[in-house]
Formats: sequence, structure tokens, C-alpha cells
Amino acid sequence: MATVTVEVNGRPYAVGCADGQEERVRILAKQFDNQVRQVAGDVGHVGDLRLFLMSALILADELHEARLNVGKAGHSSATVPAAASTDGVAEALNAVAARIEKIAQNL
Repeated sequence: MATVTVEVNGRPYAVGCADGQEERVRILAKQFDNQVRQVAGDVGHVGDLRLFLMSALILADELHEARLNVGKAGHSSATVPAAASTDGVAEALNAVAARIEKIAQNL
């Protein structure tokens, strides 16, 4: 198992991932960081835990909508890769959620 250090909202976080998935985790973390920064711009400084939670909920909502759209479009060969790619996002969100839980325990 590999460990990648990513930056979210200006803070470094060590994230475990499968060997060979380091770049994917970096890309997903960058997307999450963009979402966190957008939420921070909208609501101000409410603490990292709340920013992360709000951002995760927004991304989970987007994922849910994407899955609904894939379901409505059917399972043609053109839509299957899109559905498969959501697994990586869900996996990354799970990793972030685990990290948030660890942070919350230390507060």
C-alpha cells in the first residue's frame, strides 16, 4: 500500500492508496480541494471539519445525480465507463471520510 501526501484547504494530509493509484488520488484530492475552497468562499471559515463535510455532501449529491443519469440512459457501452469511474470517486470520498473521523477524534 502506498501513501500519498495531498493538500486540502492549505493543509497536508497523508492518504493511503493501492500501489499505482497515487496519481489518481492526487487528482481526486485536487478536485476535493477545489470544492472545499469553493465552499469556504461561500460560507466563510467554519472549520475544516464542517468545510469537509459540506464539500463531501455536495460531491456525494453530484455523484448521486450522475448515477441517476446513467441509470436513465440505460447501460449502453457508452455509459458503462462513466459508471465505473464513479467507483474511484466513492473510494476517495471514503478515504477522506475516514481521515475526517480521525481528525474529529483528535479535537
